[in-house]
Amino acid sequence: MKLDSLKKLYIEELRDLYSAEAQILKALPKMAKAASAPQLKAAFEEHLKQTEGQVQRLETIFEKLGKSPKGKTCKGLEGIVKEGDEMLEENAEPAVLDAALISAAQRVEHYEIAGYGTVRTYANLLKENEAARLLQETLNEEEQTDKKLTDLAMSSINVEAI
Repeated sequence: MKLDSLKKLYIEELRDLYSAEAQILKALPKMAKAASAPQLKAAFEEHLKQTEGQVQRLETIFEKLGKSPKGKTCKGLEGIVKEGDEMLEENAEPAVLDAALISAAQRVEHYEIAGYGTVRTYANLLKENEAARLLQETLNEEEQTDKKLTDLAMSSINVEAI
């Protein structure tokens, strides 16, 4: 597809995020299973539920656009997930693995925050007001998850890994 308009770029970026969310849906259960700290396991499980809602929001946006969400693989998140999988294969102490899981999860969150901020801005410019609202809702959740992970890391997880 030739990207000759902001609308086409917007749709391609939304497809990238849809692919990213599908990858995250597969990664989060593995991360929750690998976590030893109960509060970290709970955070991953909670974010899994949020991610399911985020996928539904994207599907709603695509439905209103009359477009399919499929057709693109998010290579950026694919790389981040692969690095996270490599961490899971390390022979790490449980507390250190938990710190590594937070690191991997925050890389994912920061990728998503950048992506959702961008498409929300595109939606605003394109007067896609309902989409902009839905994308802002997801962006808020991603920022809250990032903050929760930071708080967990600073208050206990990283301290236990010392």
